[in-house]
Amino acid sequence: MRNVNRASWSLSLSLSLSLRLGLVCLAAVSVSLPMAWISLTKVLVFVVAMAYLMHQGWYRRTDATIGQLWTPWAVTLILVCSACSLVWTAADLTSALVTFVKHAKLLEIVLLISLIRTAAEARIAITAFALGQAFMLLSSWLMFIGVNVPWHADAPTPYVVFSTYLDQSVMFAMSASVFWHLRHEKLWSPVVGTVGAALAVTSTLLVLEGRSGYLIALAGLALAIMWTVPHRLRLAALVFAPVVILLGLLLGSAQVQERVSKTLREGQEFAQGTPVQVDDSTGWRLNAWRRSIQAMAERPLQGHGVGAWTPAVKRLEGEGKSPIFGQGNNPSNPHQEYLLWGVELGIGGLLMFWGALACMARDALRFRRPIKRATVSVLVAIAIACTFNSALYDDLIGDFLCVSLGLLMALGTRSMTKGNSQKEVPA
Repeated sequence: MRNVNRASWSLSLSLSLSLRLGLVCLAAVSVSLPMAWISLTKVLVFVVAMAYLMHQGWYRRTDATIGQLWTPWAVTLILVCSACSLVWTAADLTSALVTFVKHAKLLEIVLLISLIRTAAEARIAITAFALGQAFMLLSSWLMFIGVNVPWHADAPTPYVVFSTYLDQSVMFAMSASVFWHLRHEKLWSPVVGTVGAALAVTSTLLVLEGRSGYLIALAGLALAIMWTVPHRLRLAALVFAPVVILLGLLLGSAQVQERVSKTLREGQEFAQGTPVQVDDSTGWRLNAWRRSIQAMAERPLQGHGVGAWTPAVKRLEGEGKSPIFGQGNNPSNPHQEYLLWGVELGIGGLLMFWGALACMARDALRFRRPIKRATVSVLVAIAIACTFNSALYDDLIGDFLCVSLGLLMALGTRSMTKGNSQKEVPA
């Protein structure tokens, strides 16, 4: 009987491991697939992770490694405060709940760290993520050279596989850092990591049109160069490397020239008082940011509540609100994550969001050097993306960023040893 029970326990443990790891790998691959896959996988991750954590709590099994992280506490605080703001939100209940669910995708970071129990599982999941990105990257390059790729979605801009040029350029720019910094982590060969990073950066800077992607790629290149040169030259490399690369792109790429000129022209038109048009991305953003700051000034302490950005700015915009911000009460955003949190939760919400990024950076600095550099590069990419878009709030790109960060933090956390988990390791 004892042998039967032992065999039954071993089978149950094996099935639990297979379910967890299979679900994590599905989540890692799904962010390179169409939105339907991401939505389905996200629901499965939440359900299974919650069940798993309740099971662990029931049997009083604590995870001491996660207890060393600040990120779970920061994410929990943000979501608790967002939930509390439902009490005073200026939005209707449906819009407020939809927005809260969008913010709750931050939990994916914590849940993935919890579901991944060992460094070996984390490596498998990161490999699955890289394979998904490689599939999308190769598909985009095949489209660029004229090959018909039957699985790509119709998009208004060329060489986009499943999403938009904005999402895809941010993905490739960020994935380039992952390919590069983890090339010696026995996940893929150094040659594969170098080629993958080169293809991703080249696609971002020379093929796609995303201006946010340009900035993230420049930042990623600057960090990679900074970490390569001697310590005494690092500050100079960080400052001058992106400037030199950008000047080269402006001189050699007509597409980059056109996108930069368009940004300057639209910004100038907005400053001169030209009426904002929906297809004027720079002018629309500047107007949305202005209205967001005005809304924050109205309620700087508690904010307008989760989901209340749209009604707040529409009221400030006045008669011309519908052509600019759309009809009805559909939740929208200012294309700037920081201002979104500031309008919804006031200055405290803005500080909490910055604090969460700081907590993630603090945790990343405790990882081994290659994982630390990859995670910090992703955090820098998120910080830049959130400056020009509501990157974490948005569907697809927000899930991509949260899953990517969760996988890297899981790898770093599960790879920590007793010796290096208690102190920071020099970069």
